[in-house]
Amino acid sequence: MLQLRYILCCLFFITIHCFGFQKQEIKNEGFSISTIYYEKTGNSLDSISAHLLSEDLFKITGDKPAISTSEETLQKSSILIGNINAEFIQKQLAVTVPKTFKKQKESYYQGWSKDKKHFIIAGTDPRGTAYGVFDLAEKNGVSPWYWWADVPVKKSGKLKFTEKDYFSKAPSVEFRGIFLNDEDWGLQPWAAKNFETETGDIGPKTYAKIFELLLRLKANAIWPAMHPSTKAFFHYPGNKQIAEKYHIVLGSSHAEPMLRNNVDEWKDDFGHFDYKNNKAKINEYWESRIEESKDLDAIFTVGMRGIHDSGMEGVNSIEEAATVLESVIQNQRSMLEKHRDKNAAEIPQAFTIYKEVLDVYDHGMDLPDDVTLVWTDDNYGYIRRLGNQQEQERIGGSGVYYHASYWGRPHNYLWLSTTNPALIWEEMHKAYEMNARKIWILNVGYLKPAEYNMQLFLDMAYDMSQFESASELENHRNEFYTTIFGKELGTQISALRKEYYDFAWERKPEFMGWSQTEPNTEVKSTSYSAFDYGDEIQHRLETYQNLGRQSDRVFKNSPDSLKNGYFQLVHYPIKGAMFMNQKQLNRDLAEKYAKQGRISAKSYQQKSLDSYDSIQKITARYNTISDGKWKGIMSMKPRNLPVFEKPEFNYKIKNTEKTVDFYIEGEHDRTNKLPTFYKGANDTYFLDIFLTKIGIVKWSLNDLPEWIMVSNRSGELNSDFNALQNRIYFQINWDQYTKSRNNDDHFILQLGRDFHQIDLQIKEYEHQESGVFEKNGLAVVYAENFQEQSAFRNYKWQKIADLGYSGAVMQAMPLNEKPLDTIDFQMKHPKLTYEISTESTAESAVLILNALPTHPITNKHGVRIGVKWDNEPIKILNFETQGRSATWKENVLSNKAEAKLPVNLTKPGKHTLNIYMIDPGVALDFIYLKTTDKSLPYGLLKETKLKN
Repeated sequence: MLQLRYILCCLFFITIHCFGFQKQEIKNEGFSISTIYYEKTGNSLDSISAHLLSEDLFKITGDKPAISTSEETLQKSSILIGNINAEFIQKQLAVTVPKTFKKQKESYYQGWSKDKKHFIIAGTDPRGTAYGVFDLAEKNGVSPWYWWADVPVKKSGKLKFTEKDYFSKAPSVEFRGIFLNDEDWGLQPWAAKNFETETGDIGPKTYAKIFELLLRLKANAIWPAMHPSTKAFFHYPGNKQIAEKYHIVLGSSHAEPMLRNNVDEWKDDFGHFDYKNNKAKINEYWESRIEESKDLDAIFTVGMRGIHDSGMEGVNSIEEAATVLESVIQNQRSMLEKHRDKNAAEIPQAFTIYKEVLDVYDHGMDLPDDVTLVWTDDNYGYIRRLGNQQEQERIGGSGVYYHASYWGRPHNYLWLSTTNPALIWEEMHKAYEMNARKIWILNVGYLKPAEYNMQLFLDMAYDMSQFESASELENHRNEFYTTIFGKELGTQISALRKEYYDFAWERKPEFMGWSQTEPNTEVKSTSYSAFDYGDEIQHRLETYQNLGRQSDRVFKNSPDSLKNGYFQLVHYPIKGAMFMNQKQLNRDLAEKYAKQGRISAKSYQQKSLDSYDSIQKITARYNTISDGKWKGIMSMKPRNLPVFEKPEFNYKIKNTEKTVDFYIEGEHDRTNKLPTFYKGANDTYFLDIFLTKIGIVKWSLNDLPEWIMVSNRSGELNSDFNALQNRIYFQINWDQYTKSRNNDDHFILQLGRDFHQIDLQIKEYEHQESGVFEKNGLAVVYAENFQEQSAFRNYKWQKIADLGYSGAVMQAMPLNEKPLDTIDFQMKHPKLTYEISTESTAESAVLILNALPTHPITNKHGVRIGVKWDNEPIKILNFETQGRSATWKENVLSNKAEAKLPVNLTKPGKHTLNIYMIDPGVALDFIYLKTTDKSLPYGLLKETKLKN
């Protein structure tokens, strides 16, 4: 009987491990807990978990269970916390635990004792037990963010427990954690002056709260804060002790070998941080830390760079750097073996391949096989490269260091967390598919307001099986916000957050000054057009304003208990992004309108200044919410960069003899023609009428054809009432439209006593069966809207939703395959086929293909596609960029990479565009066909598909 029971248990366990987490059935409501028991001889984390759980249950039910290490308490209804192999757990278990489960790291069991009196939470190690404890708390209404984002605990008189025995899976990624960075502008001043005044710094009290959060998020690793404003982690003995108690794996950044903080700990009298010429001192420096940390659970960063995230000192070439690094790592490993009394291969070590270190590594340096390769992104969310087949087979495996916040070139993004979750998924899914599964570290800056991206990243690292496709992102986002805010409110909030990330995809709020850092450049006009493409500036202003209004409405309608959490997680980021866009774009309009002589320019100056004031006010509010708990945590101008400053206006309004003037959309040379209307497309164009001097002017539109629809037919500009300009919108009512006067249709614009004939241009295409169509010199194709698609073996183009300018990209798959050759395109290469109808003949037409600015997946790949226009030869285009080139800078600031191809338009009509796969990983977003010398929009135009 026992043997049969064991076999059934094993089969059950194998099933849940093959097919993901066992779905927990949460029942047994009303079970009364009198005591939380853990073994006196157990580890420190069992004690911490027990005490935190007692506090959690008190927040939920109002009753606080006692904490006990006396087995006498087992006579009462208890929660038992401990190791799965502990004797007291084994005595109470009603199931036989499979041996395979016991071998898993950081896993936990939840279930009932034999007599149903006790609920058991038992881990395969201390962190596994803690995860099980915090999982129970979360399922009963305690968010991991209850403290860090003031998410209220859901009250209930009854607790919920799993009905059936539950065995968790092992985490997908072994080491999962965060890097606290650039803390000068938030975490450090908040801790020093508000939360941990006794230390005056980020110390053990702050780290205890951070470590608790990590455990609640089922993470296990930390790279501590290390900027000049902060003392080194080991400066305060309590930090090390807290890490030990919470069983957090301590690491250090790419620039900090052997758990050292060079910025704080390498003193001037030590000499140069130059291994060639100061080897003895540097070895002594490292060895003392290794000895000090010999009992810590740690991952040791090997190799070296400069003092603070700079290149290696004392070397004159890549060859020399590689030789020195090999010597450095050999000596570091000897020190580790000496003080840890283990073979180096048994000690976790990481070699972070960051910036110039990638060039040194690729030069061919000899790196021990057991050292984990930690690949990095380019600081803007795009992984520079991953392991090829040979590298994937290394014993030490590989991982990723990824940024959700960054200080550096071409521009910081430290203020608001806007990295699109779909990009995080795309890049980290790519990493996981390429077997980078050992270490995942997320640079969260000063943690707030990166809460959601941190949650997503760590959830993926813990269980990647829940994120097999990008479609899972919506479920994750919805669950995150509905769990906190309830289903109705949470669903609204989730939609707002998606819009927030999508708007920032085109341009992050910190990048809206079109300035750069290191060296800092002044703010300049954006690349959004106020006069073409429906007024890109006004469109962006309106979309942000609408988002802000919706957030205001949700904030107002939220229960008081949720307001502080909503403000931190949602409202401040949305409103901050809105105000920054309003500040910069209204500044733009003021300048552009001043050049046209519009006296309304002054009102846009004021709008820009008002938005600057609004950023100050809402930031001050952040630092006072929750009764001042977060005072000092949020700065509105990290590093005091030009983009954050009060806007300046160094121009005068153009002087003109007229009192009133007008401007027609897209008309840079006065021709008095509205852009062409196309039958089957519901286009809207605008005409602006504006005062150039103080006065009163009446205007009207006369002789309008019956089929033209306008927003206003007449009006009055009056400077006394601040009515300084009017915008009139035009659209065709195609049901009433009839061709007349050889397309020479027009109307009369009367401005005071002046009359202006405005011509209307209308065209019809002969080819309307399918595809997209050129309009006013431009055709727009979204990559997902292909006419045909082909595959080859397991190679195919795959859609990733909610990513890119167009809202979906087509990515070359599978990621872990070799590139296809550059011959025999017609037979082997999966292709996407598009049809484009044109009205033009042009010798200088050009295709502009836009993709995500990704990098080659490995050093055996590129970022190439084959492109065939009609019957012309296939051309190979490459989106790859080199280093920190000017092209790369523009790419990451705009989240797109361009590749251009001149094409031959000898005749109007239908054309065929074929795009062939070469390199896996290429992610196509949208395509422009441009037939004139007109500037392209900065954002994305709506794709035009005419109807019969």
